[in-house]
Amino acid sequence: MAAALAGGKAKKKKWNKGKMREKMNSKILFDEDGWARLNAEVPKMKLITPSGLVERLKINASLARAALKLLCEEGKIKEIESHHAQLIYTRVVDVA
Repeated sequence: MAAALAGGKAKKKKWNKGKMREKMNSKILFDEDGWARLNAEVPKMKLITPSGLVERLKINASLARAALKLLCEEGKIKEIESHHAQLIYTRVVDVA
């Protein structure tokens, strides 16, 4: 009798556990080390994108976009493609 009464109290099955995306603790401002790495590494990269800088330098995406725009204005890198969703830059090659 007790087993028959306990049957209706089972929990409803959940079909998915919900995948949690890992939160990255990105910097929102450059420190001296980060600024030095930006000026040393980025102009030597063949393919330069904001998402590449986020992965490599552990910075915020808006900070990466601003840094790329600054480097492009300084002439250290050049823009290949400017799409509303993705910016693509490359290094400046001296042709002699």
